Amino acid sequence: METETPLRLGLPKGRMQDGVMKLLADAGIGVQVGYRNYRPTVSMDGLEAKLLKPQNIVEMLHAGSRELGFAGADWVAEMDVDLVEILDTELDPVRLVAAAPEEMVADGALPDGSLVVASEYEKLTKEWIDERELDARFVHSYGATEVFPPEDADCIVDNTATGSTLRANGLTIVDVLMTSSTRLYANPRVLENPDRKAIIDRLVLLLESVLTARRRVMIEVNVDAEHLDEMVDFIPCMREPTISPLRGDTGFAVKAAVPRDELTAIVPALKSRGGTDIVVSELAQIIP
Repeated sequence: METETPLRLGLPKGRMQDGVMKLLADAGIGVQVGYRNYRPTVSMDGLEAKLLKPQNIVEMLHAGSRELGFAGADWVAEMDVDLVEILDTELDPVRLVAAAPEEMVADGALPDGSLVVASEYEKLTKEWIDERELDARFVHSYGATEVFPPEDADCIVDNTATGSTLRANGLTIVDVLMTSSTRLYANPRVLENPDRKAIIDRLVLLLESVLTARRRVMIEVNVDAEHLDEMVDFIPCMREPTISPLRGDTGFAVKAAVPRDELTAIVPALKSRGGTDIVVSELAQIIP
């Protein structure tokens, strides 16, 4: 399906870019980016794309110059804009945390008295200060927030994936403001147009098929007739497993897409239930 005017998609530059590009590629959507080219070519009909910083994508979605785009939930919350979350890709998971020098923190709490809090997240930080009833002054940082303490700030609010950067700078987490990840957002008005919503629905179907496949693996196991019912009752499939007879009526092959994070428990359990010739393979896409 094609539309007269392509849907305007914002693709993130920087930390989020690689994960989003791979997600699109795994969904069969090619994105060709030339040298210093901010307008890549997208292979899916009905879409045109522009590379922007995630914060700019949020602003452009709110303004309506972009209709669809990938951005972090933290920046959508910070900018307090009216957007519709279409899909959580679960990519780039981070926590927005408050952190302070280890020597300043006692029993996991900040000291009493006047504090200076530095962050790029002004709205969320000021709300946190008010909620915690802190005597604190906000200082706006423009990157490298973790270097502010102890000379230029007593505490910071910043996002962290593993906490390693905070620890490297002698900081310890005292509070978690929110969790965030890369998500697909839309301007609410675009969903009112059936043709444009159909493009979004098609894109989401393809992306969700990849995300579902990443959470599962295909497992195949052979089992004799005596143990078949026990095997079928146990194996954690999406609906029902696929069962095929083996040559010579020697048993059955059972095949199912199982949760990846349960695999270390599933494989030994299959073996203990009479399973043999167990094969585990990757999945590209799953469309229920």
